[in-house]
Amino acid sequence: MNYTVINEQHRIALTQIVGKEHFFCEEELLKSYAHDETEDLIFMPSAVVKPDTVQKIAELMRYCYKHHIPVTPRGAGTGLSGGALPVYGGVLLSTEKLNRILHIDEKNLQVITEPGVITQVLQEAVIEKGLYYPPDPSSRGSCFIGGNVAECAGGPRAVKYGVTKDYVLNLEVVLPTGEIIWTGANVLKNSTGYNLTHLFVGSEGTLGIITKIVLKLIPYPPLSVVMLVPFADAEKACEAVSAVFQAGIVPSALEFMERDAIDWTLKYKSDIPLKIGPEEQAHLLIEVDGHSMEIIRNDAEKIATVMEKYQALTIHYAESTEEKNALWKLRRSVAEAVKSNSVYKEEDTVVPRYELPRLLKGVKEIGKKYGFQSVCYGHAGDGNLHVNIIKGDLSDEIWNHELPKGIREIFQLCVSLGGTLSGEHGIGWVQKNYMDIAFNKVQLQLMKSIKKVFDPHEILNPGKIFPDNL
Repeated sequence: MNYTVINEQHRIALTQIVGKEHFFCEEELLKSYAHDETEDLIFMPSAVVKPDTVQKIAELMRYCYKHHIPVTPRGAGTGLSGGALPVYGGVLLSTEKLNRILHIDEKNLQVITEPGVITQVLQEAVIEKGLYYPPDPSSRGSCFIGGNVAECAGGPRAVKYGVTKDYVLNLEVVLPTGEIIWTGANVLKNSTGYNLTHLFVGSEGTLGIITKIVLKLIPYPPLSVVMLVPFADAEKACEAVSAVFQAGIVPSALEFMERDAIDWTLKYKSDIPLKIGPEEQAHLLIEVDGHSMEIIRNDAEKIATVMEKYQALTIHYAESTEEKNALWKLRRSVAEAVKSNSVYKEEDTVVPRYELPRLLKGVKEIGKKYGFQSVCYGHAGDGNLHVNIIKGDLSDEIWNHELPKGIREIFQLCVSLGGTLSGEHGIGWVQKNYMDIAFNKVQLQLMKSIKKVFDPHEILNPGKIFPDNL
C-alpha cells in the first residue's frame, strides 16, 4: 500500500481535531512510542495523538482515511508481538486518556469501562464490590484493558475462568472510516446476527478502535491455597498437568516454570524468599480457589496425590498471604527477568494440554539442532507454553537468518500436535509470516477479505497479522 506522509498541512488539521494539548511530534516523545515490549524493535511514528473523546477519534479516523494516513492504535505498550508498532509511520493513536471506569453494575454483574484503564485497577475496583474480573495477564499492573481485548489476553487464571473473549459482552468501536458502532448488546445470551463483538476481540487493532467495553463479572472467590510443586524432571512436570484434570479437578491456576526461569527470576528479584534445591529442574505453581476452604483443601490433597504419581519432590504450601504473593511475584516476574538477562525472542506456543510434554521435548530438540538455548514457562493448565529463545553467543548471522527456520519448526510442531501459533500474545508484526503454518490460502484470504470490508484503504494498524506475500 502507498501511504501518505504527514506534512505540515496534515499536522495542522490533526491538531485542530484532537486539540493542541493532545497532539505531539517532538522527537523525544515519538521515540517513547516507537516500541513496545517486543524484542528491540523500533519504528518511529510521524505523530502521536492522545484523544480524550470518542468523537475526536471518529473525526481523526475520517481525516486519516480520506488522506490515506496510516493509524496505529496503542494501549499501554506492553505487547509482545509488535502489535502496537507503527511500522509504516503515520499516526500513533494512544488510548491512555480514555481511562475511566464508567459504571459498575452490581445488579447485573457487569462493568462498563474505557480502554485506557489499567487491568489491575479495574480488577481491584470490582473486587471492592465483591465481584471478579478473572483474566490477569502477567503485565496486569501496567497493561490496559483495551489492549487485553484487542489481543484476547489470558493469563494464569484462564485455565478455570477463561480468557478475555469469555467476558466481553459489547463494544463501542470507531471504524477506520470514522463511524461509531456498538457491536452487540449488554446481555449474557445473544443469537442475533453475526457476532461482531467476538470478531473485534483479538483483532489486534486492525478492524477498529475500541472506545468502550462492557464486561461480564462473577462473584469474587475469597479463599485460595497455593502450592509450589518441584520436579527433578521437567517432562514429568508437564505430564502431571493433564493428570490433574483427568482426576476431576480444575485449579484456578496451573503454571509451569523450568529451572532457568526460576534461577534468573530469583537473581532479578532478590527480595523473593525462596531457595531451590539442586535436584529441582522444574516447578508447577498451582492455585485452587473458591468459597469453601474445606472443598479447596480437599482438592489440594487430591492434586498432591496426583503429583506423587509423577515423581514430584517435596511440595511447598504457601501458608500466608505474603507467601502466596511471593510465589505469584516469582511467576509474574519471569518475563522481565529473561529480558534483563539477554536478548531474546518469545514464542507464545499453545497445544492441547496432554501434548505439553511432547512440545517441551520437541522445543529442546529443535534448540539443539539450531544451537540455541530456550527458557520455557507458561500457563501449563491450558497448554500455553512461552518459549524464550536466548541469543547468548549466537552470531547476528545465525540469529537473523537461521533462527527463523528453528522458530518455523517449533510452530510446525505445535500445529502437528493439534495446537497453533499463539495462545494469548497475538500475531502482530513478528509472527505474521508464520501464519501459513496454521492456515491455508483460503482461510487467510477470508481473513484478509474481512479486513478489507472494515478498512478498504488498509490504514488501521497496517502490516500486522497477514503474511507479506498475501
